[in-house]
Amino acid sequence: MPKSKVRKSRKFREFSKLDDRYLRRNYLKYYRTARLDFCDNHEISGSHLDFLVWAYDLEFFTMDYASSDYEISKRKIGDRIIYPLTREGYVYKHFNRLTPSNTADDHLFREETKMNYRVRYAITQKARMLVQAFYRHLEDY
Repeated sequence: MPKSKVRKSRKFREFSKLDDRYLRRNYLKYYRTARLDFCDNHEISGSHLDFLVWAYDLEFFTMDYASSDYEISKRKIGDRIIYPLTREGYVYKHFNRLTPSNTADDHLFREETKMNYRVRYAITQKARMLVQAFYRHLEDY
């Protein structure tokens, strides 16, 4: 085990911070505090904000993809996250069930047809601006 280079006077402290030259940016140090403060000010729950941060870089997504990648069951992600965010105006249906084309090529080469097409969801501009505001809030901490 390497010998510690900490001064003996710091031996009985509760913590000791590293020198700034060893750290670049530590954005997530105060993530929890910033998230709680931000959620209180913007009246959004923490789980909904976390989902919007997850979906921020996606053009659109299906509920199947979101449940597998976000690691929550499809029913719970729909009932607890996507449908409430849709009611609040943060998520919308990017492609609805009736949007796929009805050509013969589509029916031959695609597994999804009009009857089994999965809805594609996307986050709204309001949600994107909220996530950007959260990122700025996180940098201020």
